[in-house]
Amino acid sequence: MKLATPKQMQALDRAAIEDFGIPGLVLMENAGRTMLDLMEAEFGPVAGQTVCIFIGPGNNGGDGLVIARHVLQRNGLPFLIFLVESDKLHGDAAINAEICGKLWLDHCLVTQEQDFLEVEERIRQFHFERPIHSFVDALFGTGLTRKLEDHFAAAAQFINKLSCKKGWPVAAVDIPSGLSGLTGTTLSCVAVQADLTVTFGLPKPGHYLHGGTAVGKLCLVDIGIPPQVVAAAHLPGDLLDQQSVAPLLRSRPKAGHKGTFGHLLILAGSKGKTGAALLAAQAALRSGCGLVTLAVPAALNPIFETALPEAMTVPLPHSDTCLSVADYQLIAELAEDKDALVIGPGIGTAPETSELLLRLHRRIPLPILLDADALNLLSQNLLYIEDCGGPRILTPHPGEMARLTGLTTAEVQADRLKAADWLAEASIRNGCEIITVLKGAGTVVCSSKGHWAINSSGNSGLAVGGTGDVLSGLIGGLLAQDYSLWDAAGAGVFLHGLAGDLLAKERSQGFTASELAATLPLAFMAIQQAVTL
Repeated sequence: MKLATPKQMQALDRAAIEDFGIPGLVLMENAGRTMLDLMEAEFGPVAGQTVCIFIGPGNNGGDGLVIARHVLQRNGLPFLIFLVESDKLHGDAAINAEICGKLWLDHCLVTQEQDFLEVEERIRQFHFERPIHSFVDALFGTGLTRKLEDHFAAAAQFINKLSCKKGWPVAAVDIPSGLSGLTGTTLSCVAVQADLTVTFGLPKPGHYLHGGTAVGKLCLVDIGIPPQVVAAAHLPGDLLDQQSVAPLLRSRPKAGHKGTFGHLLILAGSKGKTGAALLAAQAALRSGCGLVTLAVPAALNPIFETALPEAMTVPLPHSDTCLSVADYQLIAELAEDKDALVIGPGIGTAPETSELLLRLHRRIPLPILLDADALNLLSQNLLYIEDCGGPRILTPHPGEMARLTGLTTAEVQADRLKAADWLAEASIRNGCEIITVLKGAGTVVCSSKGHWAINSSGNSGLAVGGTGDVLSGLIGGLLAQDYSLWDAAGAGVFLHGLAGDLLAKERSQGFTASELAATLPLAFMAIQQAVTL
């Protein structure tokens, strides 16, 4: 599924109206009516109940007014709380305000914070006469770029307070007010906490970044924008979900053998960090990769020989307890008959390891995934990032991303899409593509060619040591099976999160990285079964 930034979505709306002649009133009517359908499906019928609708100054307010009319049509009682005088609304929102005025709907105007004392009293009176069905946040949409202030901020606080205190559900029009549609961050100290968010046309990055914690259940509504409009826009953003990932996964030929499914070389581990290498190897094997070889410091080889019998090992003779550049030639020879390479999990940051990493990065033509300490070493030599010998995938967490970009971790998290898109405008030497996978809630995948995607799977149970190593091995295993860089990164990220979701259904949180790796085949199977239904 395509994702649209707020500006891109506004352009799609304009194209539907101006190029295809679809009236904005029709789009607004479709949005409001269908949103109420979804509210009733989620919260029950509105008949005989009060729906409190908070009306803002733009088209979101207009959507709220459409909802109010249809609540009345369905024998409910709409109560309109205007945050701006109705005669100051413009365009399609003003037309709907005029219609609602002729219907004599219950309403009040809030222009300052203390007005909410009267609003609360009115709501209590309504609740005494007929139950409160829900609150509707129709204050601001995805185009909001400024923080909520004054009575608008007070409105968000008011909605959250009564919803929490009374258990009344909240439905947000397009996006919870106060949440950025582009970055998913709260623009000020408060954002509406929604139970249901109904967005229109296409979902936005802000619905998924940071896990969409304020969004609640997200539903998408087709309001009538022609598919030709979306196709002509050539949007670079995608949502990683079951629908988009399923076509990427290949069926396995019945006559295939271990050589059919690729051979992955993993350079990982150092003294005290052998677990990272083992987790990456486990995940690679669970990805369906035919063969996995671990090239490891010689002194640590006995650990790997006994811990993971399915993987082959090569003890590096000049690497004692950490990887050393003295073994470069042997590693280069090992790479010649491999299909992909993973470098980084648990390798440490010793000088001899740093020199080895840079030499491999600049000279080896294989697809290489760089993770963990490999990224920390690369961040100390930023001039060499683009000087790569072949296609690369970088999988930083926010702290590693900060070191690579020169930003602070807070700055990375404030705009995850922009941070992950750091190489999109760069001129990649030797024509090699670089994919950046910025891990975290709403993992972002960006190509140096400008394509980007946001992941929809995963949960906080993944916030435990070793899950990043599992992701590296999984993506590496897909690379070895000759998946493209983009497909391996996108499918790997979604499957990794899906495996976490399957575990969370069984035990909520508290699962380990080893259990996550072991669950990867079930994630593959879940997608395959969904496709055949």
